[in-house]
Amino acid sequence: MEINLVSDTVTKPSHEMLQQMFRAKVGDDVYKQDPTVNELEEAVAGLFGMEAALFFPSGTMANQAAIKLHTQPGDELICDKWAHVYNYEAGGPAFNSGVSCRLIDGHRGMITAQQVQDAINPPDFYHSPLTTLVCIENTTNKGGGATYDIETLKQIKQVCTDNNLKYHLDGARLWNALVARKQHPKHYGELFDTISVCLSKGLGAPVGSVLVGSKPDMNRALRIRKIFGGGMRQAGYLAAAGLYALQNNVGRLEEDHRRAKQLAQVLQHLPWVQSIEPVETNILIFSVQPQYSEAAIMEKLKQKGIFISSLGKNKLRIVTHLDYKEVMHQYVVDTLSKFTL
Repeated sequence: MEINLVSDTVTKPSHEMLQQMFRAKVGDDVYKQDPTVNELEEAVAGLFGMEAALFFPSGTMANQAAIKLHTQPGDELICDKWAHVYNYEAGGPAFNSGVSCRLIDGHRGMITAQQVQDAINPPDFYHSPLTTLVCIENTTNKGGGATYDIETLKQIKQVCTDNNLKYHLDGARLWNALVARKQHPKHYGELFDTISVCLSKGLGAPVGSVLVGSKPDMNRALRIRKIFGGGMRQAGYLAAAGLYALQNNVGRLEEDHRRAKQLAQVLQHLPWVQSIEPVETNILIFSVQPQYSEAAIMEKLKQKGIFISSLGKNKLRIVTHLDYKEVMHQYVVDTLSKFTL
């Protein structure tokens, strides 16, 4: 048995999802004539109480389109030092938008309103970049699936309003945050100018993210998507998978969270584990004792059919997901309980 806990991006479409994909009505989405893509965009916009949405091939492209939408070359955005838009999007803000990043030393990938306020460059001081955008990530990837308190996000929103800054949410795993915090998408739609949400992580679709915002912004984002090469033709087959995921796979994220927390409970009793980040959602990050090699641990687990990933500096990551079934979970729990070095 091979159990892949490297990421929640490794899932494959279920039989039921494939059937919905096969039945999809499609058109040419570059001309906005694909009925299933249009249905998905309307559904996601409606969930967040926002005016419009646009389907993207990836979350990276959706985030980069939002940055391009809200900035001009030479501007600066504010984000946490662990933010996905800075660390894992190949230098996209600089390459695509000519924008620099002011990095904040937050807590587990989360920043505060005061930190944002302190990082804003004086708009009349033309020697420094003009601050125009704040990017938030929820849940945080490198922060171990940590989730923001909605009051903190409201406080940051007020700072943005007071300083004429745009406010973007990288919500790649926002579905996990909504389930963990028992929040409604409209709580976020009321705060942010744009939100990107992923369909291929926790929800199990094979491809795709959606960017939501105002109608004028999404009209501009359509042009940006074209420039980035993100226009697809009969994309309804992919959108159908996203619709199925939204209709069937959101509530079950609680199972992923439960299993991640159970694995953390097992790990905390093992002598070779140094520390474990608090587990809120489906990401479990832990550090091993300095005398041990994370590469050796990964290899030994691989020999037992369990695949996890390294974050470097003796940190390892486990991510639970849709294809990680209960029988697999019990095997991993038993294996880790007896795991020695």
